[in-house]
Amino acid sequence: MTGKSTTFSIRPLDALKDAGLLHGWVTHPKAAFWMMREAKPEDVERAYLEIAADEHHHAFLGLRDGEPVFLMERYDPAHRELVGLYEPQPGDVGMHFLVAPSDTPVHGFTRAVITAVMAYLFEDPGTRRVVVEPDVRNTAVHALNEAVGFVPQGEIRKPEKKALLSFCTREQFRKAVAA
Repeated sequence: MTGKSTTFSIRPLDALKDAGLLHGWVTHPKAAFWMMREAKPEDVERAYLEIAADEHHHAFLGLRDGEPVFLMERYDPAHRELVGLYEPQPGDVGMHFLVAPSDTPVHGFTRAVITAVMAYLFEDPGTRRVVVEPDVRNTAVHALNEAVGFVPQGEIRKPEKKALLSFCTREQFRKAVAA
């Protein structure tokens, strides 16, 4: 994956080997919207083992120069996360992403990550539209989503949060990143 001068690779997450790393990420104060701040290492391992065993949900690690720098989850919204909350269309793919915390943030890095994530998802010709449902209070991610072409459809109520349901087609993504 290539974002403006930042090259990423994406690999499947290994729940057993990567759980320790992820624990530090998902419990960091900047990951408050990931809703795992109080998780113990075994909770994180269990959560990602469950995802690994789920045919409708997959987790990936994003690497820069071989070092893990982000987590990405891909899910089928007809079977996970959004069941009964909207009318899924063929080719819909749900997505979550989390950038690793850093003591030295790099301007534009998170935007490069979400651009790489979207490019990765759209590499699959079966993906017609990416669906996200971030917390309505997560204004930073709303701005990032808009920057890569997401269009909000409205608020929905999930058991754990009030979310902003948003969609991005392949064409909307291409247009946004070309601008």
